[in-house]
Amino acid sequence: MASSPTPSERGRADEALKKKEAAEQAALPYKWTQTIADVDVTVPVPGNLKGRDLAVTLSKTAIKVGIKGQEPILNGEFPHPIHPDESTWTLETLSSPATKEIAIHLDKSNKMQWWPHVVTGAPAIDTSKITPENSKLGDLDGETRAMVEKMMYDQRQKEMGKPTSDEEKKQDLLRKFQAQHPEMDFSQAKMG
Repeated sequence: MASSPTPSERGRADEALKKKEAAEQAALPYKWTQTIADVDVTVPVPGNLKGRDLAVTLSKTAIKVGIKGQEPILNGEFPHPIHPDESTWTLETLSSPATKEIAIHLDKSNKMQWWPHVVTGAPAIDTSKITPENSKLGDLDGETRAMVEKMMYDQRQKEMGKPTSDEEKKQDLLRKFQAQHPEMDFSQAKMG
């Protein structure tokens, strides 16, 4: 019977996986970061290039970045769709001489999903290990904010031993029904 790994064995395995992941990401011809809402990619290029020398194509499902007349530096399908009209790229001059980078901002369509990689053929990162940045309720869209506020309210209610918002709705419905039907006996009614 195989035993589960000890915490120190699990820690060493996680550390080895993290090192392997870091090495794979460092070997890519670009660097990338993400938030829950967007992805930013930087691609180093020679400092003598101008924007007109570049070939950058962003579509809803794919990206192609390179120097005109050469093999693309980055080319492939996104793991999830983007909003191409909200996504941009610029050519930026770096502080070290003779270097520039193409800075690409991708606006995710699904702002509730982490990407394992920029393009599907690239090495993946373990998205379960991502620690999201703290966000403010005001940063969320209306529907998501309402859902988070409801969850927070329900959690506080449970901690105080009070009914959640759904349980309160059921109790209100029962009270209204009882008021409309005084002839019925609700003494044995159970709320489930």
